[in-house]
Amino acid sequence: MELQAGLILLVVFMILLVLGMPIAISIAASSMATLLLVIPFDIAVFSSAQKMVGSINSFSLVAIPFFVLSGIIMNNGGIAQKLVDFAMLFAGRIPGALAITNVIGNALFGSISSSAIAASTAIGGVLVPQQVKEGYDPEYAASVNIASAPTGMVVPPSTAFIMFSTIAGGASISSLFLGGYVVGILWSLGIIAVAIFLAKKRNYPIVERDKSKSTGKVLIDSVPSLLLIVIIIGGIMSGLFTAIEASAVSVVYALVLSLFYYKTVTWKQIPGMIVQAVEMSGTIMFLLATSSMMSFAMAFTGIPQAISGAILGLTDSPFIILLLINIVLLVVGMFMDVAPAILIFTPIFLPIVTSIGIDPVHYGLFSIMNLCVGSITPPVGTGLYVGASVAKVKVESLLKPMIPFYVIILIVLFAITYFPQLIMWLPNLAG
Repeated sequence: MELQAGLILLVVFMILLVLGMPIAISIAASSMATLLLVIPFDIAVFSSAQKMVGSINSFSLVAIPFFVLSGIIMNNGGIAQKLVDFAMLFAGRIPGALAITNVIGNALFGSISSSAIAASTAIGGVLVPQQVKEGYDPEYAASVNIASAPTGMVVPPSTAFIMFSTIAGGASISSLFLGGYVVGILWSLGIIAVAIFLAKKRNYPIVERDKSKSTGKVLIDSVPSLLLIVIIIGGIMSGLFTAIEASAVSVVYALVLSLFYYKTVTWKQIPGMIVQAVEMSGTIMFLLATSSMMSFAMAFTGIPQAISGAILGLTDSPFIILLLINIVLLVVGMFMDVAPAILIFTPIFLPIVTSIGIDPVHYGLFSIMNLCVGSITPPVGTGLYVGASVAKVKVESLLKPMIPFYVIILIVLFAITYFPQLIMWLPNLAG
C-alpha cells in the first residue's frame, strides 16, 4: 500500500509539474489522487479541506505577511548602494575587495529582502559591472555574486524559518533565527576565503573605496537600515516583543526609515506595496495549505513511516542517515523551491533525525541551507540563471568557475551537519 501510494503521489506530481501546472495545484492534485486510493471522494475532499484550513489557522503565520511587506518597503527604499558602501568599509585593501563587498552586501540585503534573487540583482547589479570594469573576469564576478546570493535566505528575518517552525512544532523561531545568523556568517566567510584566494592567484587589482564618501557619511546612511536586524533580534532576545510582534515592528521601522529618513518612498507607493505583499503572502499561504494536504495524504497512507523504515532499515549509523538526507535534500533543492520543499519533506525527515537524537533546530538549519544551495545549482536553480543574466554571461560558462564555490559551500554544509556545536552554541547560549 505505502509503495503504491508513494508512486501515485510522485508520478502525478511530476507529470503535472512537467505540464507546467503551478506547484501548489500540483501538490493538491497529487495529494487527492493518493487519498482516493484509500478513502472515498467525498471524505477525501472534506478531510483535505479541514487540513488546509487548519494548517493556516496559526497565529505564528501572521509574521509572514509582515516580514514580506517589510522586505518590499526596504527593497523600494533604494538601500542597495548604501549597503554596498557600508560593505566596502570592511573590504579595504584586501585582494578581491569588490568581490568581498558583493558577498557582504548580498548577506545584508538578502536578510532584509528574504530573497536570493533580489540580492543577486540589487547588489550584483551594482558590483558585478564595477568588478568587470576594474579588470575582474566576468565569470569570477558572476560566480561570487551567485554563490553568496542565498546567504540572505538563512540570515533572519527569514520566512523559511517561520514555515519550518510551523511544521516542526517544537522548533523555536528565536532559536532558528539565532542559528541562522551563524550559518549565514559561515557561508559568507567560506565564499570570501575562496574569492580572496582566487583574486590573489589571478593578481586582480586592489580597488580603493570611493574617498568622496567619508566613513561618517557612509555610516549615517547605512546603519539605520542595518539596525532593522538588530532591533528584531534584540527585541526578541530582551523579551520586549515576540518573533511575531517583531514582524509588525519591522514594518513600522521600514516605513519610518523609507518615508522620513531616506525619503525614497512616497505615500502614493504604499498601497501598491501592500497589494504586492498581499499577493506574495497569499501565494505562500496557499502553498502552505496545499502542502499540509500532501502531508496528510502521506501520513494517512503511511508514506513517511515507510521511508523512515527503509532508511533506518538500511543503516543505523547516524553519519550515514544524515548523509542520505543531505543528498536527498540537495537533489530536491535543484528542482524545487525552498518553501514547498520545507513543507513536504520536513514531516518525512524530522521524525527520522529526532529518532537518532538530532535537535529539531539543528535539523531545520542544515536542511534549509541544503535547499538554499539548490537555488544556485543546475539544472533548475533560478539563482544561477539570474546571476548569469546580471553579469551578461552564459550559464554554461559559469559551470567551471562555480566549482570552487560549490566545494566550499558543501564543506560548510557538512560541517554544520556533523558538528552541530558550530551553529547551536548561540541558540544554546541564549537559552
